[in-house]
Amino acid sequence: MPKISDTRERLINSARFLFWERGFAGTSMADLLAHAEVNSGSFYHFFESKEALLREVLSEYLSALRPVIVGPAFSRTADPVERIFAILEGYRDRILQTDCKYGCPLGRLALEIDPENRPAHALLAENFAGWIDAIRECVDQLQNKLPKGPESQAVATFVLAVMEGGVMLSRSYGSVEPFDRAVAQLRKHFVLLTSGPNRRRISKGRLLMKYKNRRKPQPAKGG
Repeated sequence: MPKISDTRERLINSARFLFWERGFAGTSMADLLAHAEVNSGSFYHFFESKEALLREVLSEYLSALRPVIVGPAFSRTADPVERIFAILEGYRDRILQTDCKYGCPLGRLALEIDPENRPAHALLAENFAGWIDAIRECVDQLQNKLPKGPESQAVATFVLAVMEGGVMLSRSYGSVEPFDRAVAQLRKHFVLLTSGPNRRRISKGRLLMKYKNRRKPQPAKGG
């Protein structure tokens, strides 16, 4: 006879997989019970509803963020910028490993869950905030290289938006190329942010010159 803790873990693991594969609404109670190989009595012993199980899944995602996503990436390098891109590389690996069918489970649930389900969305927001905090730690280490304008929280939020958008586009296109293009552009952004005031002034000057040249009237054809 399986241990009580094993039954609970099977339900959580099954929900995590099925919510990712089929979505929350697309996963029925019968699907959950069959996948976890438990009966309804065992389910309601641990969870009052499917929504309660969803909240537990989201709490486990939050607990796993550092050991599963952030820690392995940070262990590969001490450079703060490369740590950011090591995290993104992990998502690229997942895209390739799933033949471009990977979708961020949090992003999918955030789009699917009813906005009125505030307890679930509060946990989703906590997960996103934890992800942003990990990136912000890296950005904070670059403060002596960054211009005064951008705040580390804003830059970290931008990185999250690039990741979520790149993953979504790669899933839709069936190709990793959209993700790669988005990440390549993000790297250029960090190069500009950390390149120092002289290079930024040169880049700004080039943009102004290009804009002025575009505005110059062109001579009429035929004199």
